[in-house]
Amino acid sequence: MRTFHPKENDIEHAWRVIDAEGIVLGRLATEVATLLQGKNKPIWAPNVDTGDYVVVINASLISAAPRKLADKRYYRHSGYPGGLTEESFGSLLERDPERVVRLAVQGMLPKNRLGRAMISKLKVYGGPNHPHSAQQPVVHALASRAS
Repeated sequence: MRTFHPKENDIEHAWRVIDAEGIVLGRLATEVATLLQGKNKPIWAPNVDTGDYVVVINASLISAAPRKLADKRYYRHSGYPGGLTEESFGSLLERDPERVVRLAVQGMLPKNRLGRAMISKLKVYGGPNHPHSAQQPVVHALASRAS
């Protein structure tokens, strides 16, 4: 029996919308990473981008524990000596919620050119509106909602 390898004609990239209101960041990121990689499809292959486009709305309303808001840190470096900047999860979520979701999902994707192609199919918006209605995205319901 020959191994199946998805051809370009076999791959269909659907559009999915996920409402992040009240969802824990890690559970949201794992579900989004699975959809971006296409691991939920029977034609998945590790070296081919078979995933869907994912639109995340209400990123500013994700659920997080108060202690995590204060203790979790994000670091970035400017490239100059002494250029290390640190920011707490709470302040970054308040300032740029799209970046919080993008960084969480990006950490769960492959670290190569295929992973960079996958993360480009992620569209994150802090509010309930998005400009992708022309693509007719399907609402993807998540079972894990914070209580």
